[in-house]
Amino acid sequence: MDHFLLLIFTAAVFEQTWCQNNLTYSTISIIECYGTFTLQTTTQRSTTTAPLNTSTSTFDTSALQTTTQRCTTTAPLNTTTTKPNPVCENKGTLLNGICLCPDDWTGTTCNISNFCPEQSSTQTSEFTFPKTVLGQFASSVERCPSHTPNAGFPKASALCNRSTHLFDPPNTLDCGLTLDTINNDLSEATQAEVLLLASSTQILTSIPERLTAHNITNAVKITNILLSRDETAQSTDIAVSAVATVSQLLSAGHGMYFSVNQTAINELTQALQKLSLREKSNPLLVQPNMAVLSLMGQTPIRQVQLTSFKGQSDTFLPDRIKLDTTQAEISKDNIDLQMKVNFSEDFDKDVGFVLYDSDQFFQTKSFQPSLDTKRRVISANLQENLGFVDIEFAVTPSVDSTLSLNDFACVFWSYTKNDWSPEGCTKAMNPSGHAVCSCQPKKIKNANFAILMTFDINYQYSEALHWISLTGCALSVLGLSVTAGYQIKTRKSRGGSPTLLMVNICMSMTVFYLLFIFGINNPVQHLSVAKLSDQNIVPESDHHKYPDEGPCTAFTALLQYFLLATFTWNTLYGINVFLLFKNGVSGTPPWFPKVSLAIGWALPAVIVGISLGSTYSVKDPLGYRQEEFCWLASLDHKQKFSMGKPMFWGFLLPLMLMLLSNMAILLHFSHNICRTNPNLNRSRKTPLKKKILSSFSLAVILGLSWVTGYILIITHETNLKLILSVVFCLLNTTQGVQILILFTLRPLLNSNPAFLDSVRVSNIGFHRKSFSLWKNKKPESNESYRSTESELA
Repeated sequence: MDHFLLLIFTAAVFEQTWCQNNLTYSTISIIECYGTFTLQTTTQRSTTTAPLNTSTSTFDTSALQTTTQRCTTTAPLNTTTTKPNPVCENKGTLLNGICLCPDDWTGTTCNISNFCPEQSSTQTSEFTFPKTVLGQFASSVERCPSHTPNAGFPKASALCNRSTHLFDPPNTLDCGLTLDTINNDLSEATQAEVLLLASSTQILTSIPERLTAHNITNAVKITNILLSRDETAQSTDIAVSAVATVSQLLSAGHGMYFSVNQTAINELTQALQKLSLREKSNPLLVQPNMAVLSLMGQTPIRQVQLTSFKGQSDTFLPDRIKLDTTQAEISKDNIDLQMKVNFSEDFDKDVGFVLYDSDQFFQTKSFQPSLDTKRRVISANLQENLGFVDIEFAVTPSVDSTLSLNDFACVFWSYTKNDWSPEGCTKAMNPSGHAVCSCQPKKIKNANFAILMTFDINYQYSEALHWISLTGCALSVLGLSVTAGYQIKTRKSRGGSPTLLMVNICMSMTVFYLLFIFGINNPVQHLSVAKLSDQNIVPESDHHKYPDEGPCTAFTALLQYFLLATFTWNTLYGINVFLLFKNGVSGTPPWFPKVSLAIGWALPAVIVGISLGSTYSVKDPLGYRQEEFCWLASLDHKQKFSMGKPMFWGFLLPLMLMLLSNMAILLHFSHNICRTNPNLNRSRKTPLKKKILSSFSLAVILGLSWVTGYILIITHETNLKLILSVVFCLLNTTQGVQILILFTLRPLLNSNPAFLDSVRVSNIGFHRKSFSLWKNKKPESNESYRSTESELA
């Protein structure tokens, strides 16, 4: 029964039932240049407690060791001692014995505050700032007035200080200042003016919804100038404002970057690489969408390992990021991002990393994503190029049950090609299920790396038809066959037009039921198993598409055709009834049967042809049909109902037009047979019961029970939806049985073989009066009345 409902009104029912909890892609962490970069298996959390060469290094280890509370070294790796799971506080969630904290809390049990409390206007500050996570900027509640160019933008911003847990002195915005003005004035500004312009740029890019391609281009150029000035190396405030601006730009809509100057973007990413290698820069600049980390090299090292821990959100926070110069065994369940750089010889120069939460700055032509998946990018930068550097990284896809890994490619960004390149990288899948990459980019000391993944959607294939659907459809096939035979046998008693219409209705509906029984389930099912290729090739998209195979597309086209044909013939039957009412004496026009044959079979073919021709291809059959079962496609890549899919304009729309016309014909029919003619005597009046049965019979043959499907689309009350679903399925799986009872068994039981006579003006008494043509001769009044029983009476 549920299959029949899914077949017809997938547009609403499938979206709100099967897909309600399984089709959200926006929160999927798919990539792509982050993950577990050391692949040793471990059964417990551990970390190195020794400082990072604090005796000789200027590297601020206090900032980078804040996550050691997540790890423990209280037991050796081979111990069998297990610790009880911690009790997570402040809405923290437990994952494999580790508390994942919300952004505003940290600690082993999420019991340490990680925010600045709300600050109201005071004598020293005229601005109010909301509660804000440490290290991030807060925008003031006060806004620029409506008559200024920056109407609606915050008047000020303030950095939540990680040391004091209080807001720094606010940076104010001139409400008449624009990004165009800043871009023009910045090159000649003094150091004090540079700081003001940097903070103003950060405020003017703080609302992602108001970022346009022009604004992004200006902000990118401004940030390039800021990062290239010597003042940035001397001033942490300028660097923090610049990084915050870049982080905010990554929140802009993806489509905006198609029009942004790619040369300016490339210059920005290279300027950020240089920033990560500046000796006097802050070793840890972290904003929600990006982070810049530095390791000042004075003590020789052989490797450096970057780790970003998981939280409840997928944003970057200072307490979740850590650098190690020795390999630390860390629980892979708690890892969000990790990379290891191995040197062939002792290296005592600076090492820098830049983390991007998305690939907005890397607009590729070879890889076109369609699933709204996230691709993180990480840049590894060396102050000096060595003969051999091995960069290892890997990832376990963090996706929900709707997606599964199909294949992936290890790549780096080529500034000469302005695209991803797999050269110098190899890939493998280890037994633990990690996607492993190893890259040795030749003569490249600064490179942006990513893992581009392609996924399969885990389709929930429909099960075998329920016995209720099978029984109803089988009985309908039998009933329609008997009805068609009865119509042909008794055709002389009713004329050609009604017989032609009824037989074609039975034929199209019978074929549809048979196709539904034997062809609705897709016989080819794609299992969710990774199909790793031997070659490291950039995939075309993050959605792996299977070429068409099997008979599912053919069954979809046939189901669409014969279902549309059924409703077309239903509508023609209704038009025939209307013409009989309109031309009560002469009946239907002689041309009507031939026109009906042309329209009844040709119109559905035109609609199916347009649907196939505009949406189907062998490489991507899902543009036309669904994968779960053989019916028209209705959902877009976000698994939301789309009016651009053939389900809407190739079925629902033409069906709605037919049903509306059929409803109008039924109302016209019911009105005419129910009104009382005062000139008829009591013996000629039709009983009310017979009138109601006539209207019901016409409603059945016109297929008006399908209107309940449209009511389902707009219904949100759960119980009513369930009731309507049951009613819809029962009425439409047994429509053939209803036709058998009303149009074959009932007239036979009434011993009225002419019951299916033409639909000539059911229950309407024709008023006949004679007139004399002779002049001055008064004719004798001689009136008579005739009532013709219709096939629906």
